[in-house]
Amino acid sequence: MAQLNLGVGDVDGNTTRIIEAAEKARSRHKADFVMFPELAVCGYPPEDLLFHAGMRLQVARSLDRLKREVRGITLIVGYPEYVGSVIYNSAAVIRDGELIANQRKAFLPNYRVFDEKRYFTPGDEPTVVDIDGIKVGVLVCEDVWEKEPASRARAAGAQLLAVINASPYEVNKQTQREINVVRERVREVRLPVAFVNLIGGQDELVFDGNSFVMDASGAVTTRAPAFEEGLFPIHFQLDLDNLPGGIRTVTGKVEAMQSEEESVYSALVQGTRDYVDKHRFPGAVMGLSGGIDSALTLCIAVDALGKKRVHSVSMPSRYTSQMSKDDAALQAKLLGVKHSEISIEDMFESVLKALKDEFSGYKPDTAEENIQARCRGLLLMGISNKTGKMLLTTGNKSEMAVGFATLYGDMAGGFAPIKDCSKMLVYRLARWRNAQGAAIPERVIDRPPSAELRHDQKDTDSLPPYEVMDPILEAFIEEDLSVDQICARGFDRAVVGRVLDMVKRNEYKRRQAPPGVRVSGRAFGRDWRYPITSGYKTR
Repeated sequence: MAQLNLGVGDVDGNTTRIIEAAEKARSRHKADFVMFPELAVCGYPPEDLLFHAGMRLQVARSLDRLKREVRGITLIVGYPEYVGSVIYNSAAVIRDGELIANQRKAFLPNYRVFDEKRYFTPGDEPTVVDIDGIKVGVLVCEDVWEKEPASRARAAGAQLLAVINASPYEVNKQTQREINVVRERVREVRLPVAFVNLIGGQDELVFDGNSFVMDASGAVTTRAPAFEEGLFPIHFQLDLDNLPGGIRTVTGKVEAMQSEEESVYSALVQGTRDYVDKHRFPGAVMGLSGGIDSALTLCIAVDALGKKRVHSVSMPSRYTSQMSKDDAALQAKLLGVKHSEISIEDMFESVLKALKDEFSGYKPDTAEENIQARCRGLLLMGISNKTGKMLLTTGNKSEMAVGFATLYGDMAGGFAPIKDCSKMLVYRLARWRNAQGAAIPERVIDRPPSAELRHDQKDTDSLPPYEVMDPILEAFIEEDLSVDQICARGFDRAVVGRVLDMVKRNEYKRRQAPPGVRVSGRAFGRDWRYPITSGYKTR
C-alpha cells in the first residue's frame, strides 16, 4: 500500500513519485502489486482542472510513462479517464507496459465536501484481475461504502478486494471506515480488503492515510500510521481448502488509532504544513496576543514548519494587559521563534484623530475596537508582503460562527489553521499539546478569554459562555437541528435564538475568510453553502 502525499495538478511530479514508489516496492519489498490512492496521477480533488485540455494531455503522458518505465510489478493507480466528452474516476491496472484492466468508479459522492457528479460519469462493470494467481477485485473509494460494487466483484470471482481511496479526515473518520463501512462489506462478501488512502493537505481538506487491511473475518490485520508517508507491505496467501474466497491474510503491524485530540492536532499540523509548503512560502508570520487561540496556532505553526520558519508578533494597545505581553513573549521563547513587539498605539490614535469629525456625536463602540484589529492586520500584512511569509490567522470556529471577528483585521491572512475548531476544542488541544512538552504558559489556558479591545473586556460580555454556545453551534451547523430540537436538549430558547441569529447575520464575513483545515463533520467552507441574503427565520 503506497500511502503518499501527492499534489493536485502536479501530474508530472506525481507520476515520478508513483514510479519511484513502484520500483521500491518491487526491489525492496519484492511485491507482486502496489496500490496507489484515488486519482493519484492528478491529485485529489482536482476540481475544475479536470476541464482543462492541458490536464487531459498531461494525464495521457503520465499513463504512457507508467507503462514505459515500470516493469516487474503490477500497478493499481487512480487517474481521470477521458473518453470522448466524458470523464471517469478510474483505477488503472498496469503490468509491464500494458493496461490489463480498468475500473470505473460506480458511486459518485455528491454531499458535504464532494461534488464528483459535476465532473465524472459513473461506471457499472466490476473489474477482477489475476495477479500472481490471486483474483483481485478493484474498487474506487465510495464504492466500498455501498453494497453493490463489492458484491459484483465477488460474483465475478474476486478473492480479494483492493480499494483505492482519497478519504478526507474528520473526527472519528477511521472508526467509520473500519467498522461502519469496510467491516460491513466483509460481512456481506466474506473477502479480505486492502484499503489504501491518501495523506496530505489540500486547501481545506486534509487526508490522514490510516491505510489498512481487514481479513475475511473482519479483523484488522494491518494498519498504517496516520499522517505518515510510506510503503506498507501486506501479505496474502492462497488457502483454497480452509477459507472463504481462498485467501489468508498474514498479520502485519497494526498501528494504534490516535486519540481524538492527537488526531485533530495532527490534521491541523499536516494541513498547515502542506498549505505553506505546497505554495512555496518560506515560512509563516502571525499575531501572538497572549490568548489561547493564537497560542495554539503558534504551536501548530512551529510543529508544522519548524521554529526557524515562524515569526510571532505581539501588537499591544492601551488595552493590552502586561500579562498578555509577558505570556506572548514567554511562549515565543519556549518555542524558540523569532518574536517582535510592535505597539499599535500611535496608529490607533492617528486613525481616531482622522475620524474625529465623522465619529462626533457617537459613543465609543465596536467601531473603535475594530480599528485596533485592523491596525494589527495592516502590520502583519506588511511583514508578510516584505518577507514573503504566509500570514496565519488565529480565529476559531465559535468566533467565525457568530461573527466575533473583524473583517480586514484579525480575519486578514492567507490560512486559518484552527478555523474549524470550536473554542472548547481549542482548550482541549492546548492541554493535549502541553502534555507533550511545555509550549503554552498555563495561565493562558486558565485565564478568562478576552479580545482586550476595551478596558476589562471579556468574551462573555458579548457572547454566551462557550460551554453553552459551542453545543448549540454544533447542533445547528453539523447536525442541522431546528430551534425546537436544540431546546429539547435543555438549552434556553432565548439563548438558542440569539446564537442562531448571529450565525445567520455573519455569513458575509465567513465568505471573506481565508481557508482553514477541515476537521469536523461540517466546516465553514466547502460543505457550508448558506445564502448571505436570506429571510429564513431561525427562531
